[in-house]
Amino acid sequence: MSRYRLQPSPAQERVLLEHCGHARYVWNLAVEQHLHWKPGRGSAPGFAEQCRQLTEARAENAWLRAGSVVVQQQALKDFAQAMANFFGKTHQRPAWRRRGRGEGFRIVAVKAGDVRRLSRNVGEVRIPKVGWVRFRWSRAVPAGVKSYRVTRDAAGRWHVAFAVIPEPVPAPGTGEAVGVDRGVAVSAALSTGELLNVPGLRAGEKARLLRLLRRLARAELGSNRRGRVKAAIARVRAREADRRKDWVEKTSTDLARRFDVIAVEDLKISHMTRSARGTGEAPGRGVRQKAGLNRGILAAGWGRLVQRLEHKAPGRVHKINPRYTSQTCNACRHRAAESRESQSRFRCVACGHQAHADVNAAGNLRDTAAGHAVAARGGSPLGGPANREPQRDLLLVR
Repeated sequence: MSRYRLQPSPAQERVLLEHCGHARYVWNLAVEQHLHWKPGRGSAPGFAEQCRQLTEARAENAWLRAGSVVVQQQALKDFAQAMANFFGKTHQRPAWRRRGRGEGFRIVAVKAGDVRRLSRNVGEVRIPKVGWVRFRWSRAVPAGVKSYRVTRDAAGRWHVAFAVIPEPVPAPGTGEAVGVDRGVAVSAALSTGELLNVPGLRAGEKARLLRLLRRLARAELGSNRRGRVKAAIARVRAREADRRKDWVEKTSTDLARRFDVIAVEDLKISHMTRSARGTGEAPGRGVRQKAGLNRGILAAGWGRLVQRLEHKAPGRVHKINPRYTSQTCNACRHRAAESRESQSRFRCVACGHQAHADVNAAGNLRDTAAGHAVAARGGSPLGGPANREPQRDLLLVR
């Protein structure tokens, strides 16, 4: 998606908040309907039936009728798609939406005249029941936009994202491969020797965040003071998230432009960032240390980096089993746990090869991916098949 910063007036912001509330209300009703389903009962109502129920609800409730039917019906459509993704085992089950978290709504059937440019840095988008709302024209809006989504983050900022599938970054055609080893101390170590780190909060910003968290702990639940402190914390954390996203976009684009094959570790990040708290009967150990590690992993943007690489370089990203990549020497292929002397130092006990530990692991990823991409077919990874492997079924024919 191409996302832009919305600049609504106070009156427009009130209507946008009503749209978000209506979309959240309709979504939660759909979630409640599906939670009543049990084996043996009839199927839960589908999108068409829910639309008929929405029409009846709008006729009975003036506050719901005052909202946009496009926003409310699209919330049902999004829920139907979410349920299809759940049954397809690609996403988790749709959950409740809370006020202030994940606020937004989607508009479809966008016409050519619903988005226009006013000046060099200002554009406008037409939103039902709101009218023309300005947004910052930071780059050209893609042609052929059919839908967009309006969102509000925890820091109170509004954005509009136009749904357009961008063209992938063209491969350079040089046949070069690179390994990317993700870590906490070094966000991304490349097999070329480059060490890349996500720009986080500065020292002063970290101190301010710590003061705000302490102030939040002393604030009374439900008080206005607590609300102001939470908003201030959200602004600081949004600044950190923006820097991480910017780093991911620039890094993924640079890698997609420079290399034909990109090798990354096949990591189960959701499993790696689970809490070590355990249960009451079997409490975990090192809970605080594990929580700090989880925060470091999430702050490094591991998952988002690979996701954007797959978007920009489809078919050129290879996920490699990370087993023993940090213990194997990239020079002589000797494997020994003693070779990993520290977090950053690798010295092979067999041949004496020395390198940064993450760079050495990235080299192993690169070599494995290059072998998968070249050895199976022959030739360059971007070319056609040259030396096809013998087919087992054909060999068995007499």
